[in-house]
Amino acid sequence: MEYIKHHIPVSGMFFSLYDPDLNVGRMLSAIWPSNIAKPSKTMVIPKAYWGWLKKRWMNKNQIQIINDINNEGEPKRSLFSMLWPENTSHLSMELWLEKTRLGLFHLFVEGKNRYDQSHADLLSLLHEPFAIAISNILQHQEILRLKDMLADDNNYLRNQMMEITGDTVIGAEFGLRGVMEMVQQVALLNSPVLLLGETGVGKEVIANAIHYSSKRKNNSFIRVNCGAIPENLIDSELFGHEKGAFTGAISSKRGRFERANNGTIFLDEVGELPPAAQVRLLRVLQQHEIERVGGTETIPVNVRIISATHQNLEAMVKSGTFREDLFYRLNVFPITIPPLRHRVDDIPALISHFLEHKSRELGIDNLPIISKETMEEIQSYYWPGNVRELENFVERTLIQGGIENKIDPLPFNKTVAPENYIGTPSLRPATGRMLSMDEAVTAHILKALSQTGGRIEGGKGAARLLKINPSTLRGRMRKLGIPCGKNGLATRIMNFNKRHS
Repeated sequence: MEYIKHHIPVSGMFFSLYDPDLNVGRMLSAIWPSNIAKPSKTMVIPKAYWGWLKKRWMNKNQIQIINDINNEGEPKRSLFSMLWPENTSHLSMELWLEKTRLGLFHLFVEGKNRYDQSHADLLSLLHEPFAIAISNILQHQEILRLKDMLADDNNYLRNQMMEITGDTVIGAEFGLRGVMEMVQQVALLNSPVLLLGETGVGKEVIANAIHYSSKRKNNSFIRVNCGAIPENLIDSELFGHEKGAFTGAISSKRGRFERANNGTIFLDEVGELPPAAQVRLLRVLQQHEIERVGGTETIPVNVRIISATHQNLEAMVKSGTFREDLFYRLNVFPITIPPLRHRVDDIPALISHFLEHKSRELGIDNLPIISKETMEEIQSYYWPGNVRELENFVERTLIQGGIENKIDPLPFNKTVAPENYIGTPSLRPATGRMLSMDEAVTAHILKALSQTGGRIEGGKGAARLLKINPSTLRGRMRKLGIPCGKNGLATRIMNFNKRHS
């Protein structure tokens, strides 16, 4: 514009596009004088002007001079008055390249009767280079759009492959039955879901089950580990950024929420979000819109939010590290996923699942054999890392000895569970705290087993002492995480007796 000023009077200029199918005008680039209000980059054209604009769009009148808008007819006069003051002159050039209408290059200046044919002739010299420049801009934007679509499609296909290869929920009929019932209740709705549970219990698997049981299953399922993204990049990753928003932002970028539009976004470890990102997330939940970093326009998004955490968000709210209003927005439908030690009946099925998949990955043809005693020892372990630890154990075992087609007994019977492990509760609870029903029943069973030397069946067994069927006692022990194997049970009883001696 500084160069053009030497030859043509100008106060402002812009490149624009008009989409006749959507009846939307869009500015690609603009310079606007400070004393004239600048319109938004995207403008929805009123219905009254649709026919006139479409007809004008197809006419190849390259350059037009408007020195006094009052001399123009309708609807041009009304449309111009929406953008500029009455006391302005205009010089517009329509850009065509190979019989394709690309857009409009428009100059305007304050004051009437400022342009003449000599200015139009000078502007016409710029038609070809400007048309090529606009064509390059549009092609570049299309490449970026297709690149983003390809990334989304790849993500969708990966999810589809996970379904085909059997990304099932192990324990859906046993230890996770209650969880899966809640999944079915909420899946078809758009309500936010908060998944709670220890690290490694399989929160992502449950989020996956919710998405693929919902009406959004054919759209994107975007996963975000909030704790793995640096704090200075979290806003850009989630909400995107505009070109030049910060050093290194050489182009605009869509964030995860835009990529998840009409689908589901899974925010794992949501408690790790910094305060600024919490405010932006709250806006998404309340107004269903985002704003890119460095941008001024709001972008509507239709996203189903599933969040997960192993932290105590209520305690974080009290300490001021997590927003109270955001907590209540996320906590619409909480689902607590039990730890593996509370669903020991699922362990054999989980091991079978992991053995099959890991053996295929490692190229091991014959699945290892697990003895009954080894399985009981595995079930007797309290698994602090939950399902993830069990999966890693299976892979490690296969690497170390899978070629021998067996899994050796584990040294879990030498492992002493932590104090808060439900398998070895104290009969003397902390001051002011009652034992839960599970803790009390566990302690009662362990006391009976201690008196019978670990024997369950027979005339001198714990089942007779407790007056229940031996199989019922074993089922109750598994549910409470009490091992049935001799070695694991002996260690548990010894630990129990030490604590109550």
